[in-house]
Amino acid sequence: MNSSTTSSMRVYKDMPVWVVEDHHDVLPYIYRAIGSRYLPIRNIAMVHLDSHPDLLIPVNMPADTVFDKEELFSELSIENWIMPVVYAGHLSNVVWLHPYWAQQIAEGEHKIFVGKDSSTTTIRVTSKDDYFLSDGLYVPEGHLENKKPFQLDVIKVNSVENQRKQEEISEECAAKRVKLQQAGDIENTGVSCEKKEETVGSSIANCRTETAGGSKFTDSSHCPDSSSKASNESSAGSGSENERSQTTDAVKKILTVIQQTDAYILDIDLDFFSCKNPFKEMYTQEEYTILQELYSFRKPIEDPDEEALLDCVENRVHQLEDLEAAFADFVEDDSEETLQRWAANPGMKPLTELVHSLRSRMDTPDYEMVHQAGLTCDYSELPHHVSTNEEIDGLIQAINVILRDLPKPTLVTVSRSSMDDYCPTEQVNYIQSRVLSMLKSMYGTLDIHLEYLSEPESSKSSS
Repeated sequence: MNSSTTSSMRVYKDMPVWVVEDHHDVLPYIYRAIGSRYLPIRNIAMVHLDSHPDLLIPVNMPADTVFDKEELFSELSIENWIMPVVYAGHLSNVVWLHPYWAQQIAEGEHKIFVGKDSSTTTIRVTSKDDYFLSDGLYVPEGHLENKKPFQLDVIKVNSVENQRKQEEISEECAAKRVKLQQAGDIENTGVSCEKKEETVGSSIANCRTETAGGSKFTDSSHCPDSSSKASNESSAGSGSENERSQTTDAVKKILTVIQQTDAYILDIDLDFFSCKNPFKEMYTQEEYTILQELYSFRKPIEDPDEEALLDCVENRVHQLEDLEAAFADFVEDDSEETLQRWAANPGMKPLTELVHSLRSRMDTPDYEMVHQAGLTCDYSELPHHVSTNEEIDGLIQAINVILRDLPKPTLVTVSRSSMDDYCPTEQVNYIQSRVLSMLKSMYGTLDIHLEYLSEPESSKSSS
């Protein structure tokens, strides 16, 4: 950290915790902290706990919008509120801590540039990751003006509960060995116990990703199927020794990031602990499958050159623009004539079946919402994993282990994400109470602002 910068900063008496409903609504409180000199104006890191990266960019927003904060706030949404702050020069590093069921961006360290596209004057990035390519956000570095270096570190967090499962299996097998050894039949049972331990641990050892340096095992043939809840739970249950090592690596990486910045924000979305894909409940499986077909992202060839990447982005932008225009037309007129005119375009034939299905179930389909749902059906599905209370508590413990080895953040921001059903409404209050209890045990007295209650003055409380 820059000692001259940090020494000139004001210090909160008690750790402020801002709790909002929609995640982008934390931004005014971050800007307030910058304006009142609790945070520096630049070189800030964010430790971001979330089932979603939130690193997209408002596609058509002029880059210079970031210099008018009120206009900026009005343009942002839950999926795109971080990168404009990077372009504005405030954030330089983000550490995305994600649960094992959320895998939208490759693990490891990503160093990219964020800047103004000279041809469109919008914010764009140099990352070639599918997360950015599928939204048409990539441009070559040479196309950027006023570019800012940005480092993203992606680190998976496993539940402590899942770590304990491996230990319990090992203890069970050890106990069986002792009993059967006394009975003179250790040989056969020893083999079965070893196989049981290997079944739980080795399937994931083959596809485990290291947090430090971004290296990954290449053998994915043994990776559990992400669509199976049982497989997901097994995937988080690798040996406890590996988990401890992974946690140590995560702490070292986060400490390195914090040490090279002047302050950091701890940002927590409660859907980190339990997460739903709300669109799966809005549409039938058949409708959702059609959306996946319509909005599918055609990846570039392996190791693409600049021309191939630009072609990929151009094709993707045209695909999304055509779909947006079609659904905008249906808002005004979803007659059969209009539908068939759009369905005649290349790749849009499935529109007919989709619209017929929607009209059979709804008097007036919300076509704008249908398009928003489609935008999430690109190279991967939105994460969906409703945790048990035991899993939630295990993730709380895992985060506690990480945070206790880090210095205190300047402030904490918390998003409930329950009104849009990303965090299950029946669980959000339980998760919030557990998170606040963890923060209190970690940082002592908190200055908690329950802004989601929409009564800013009367809802502020201290604990």
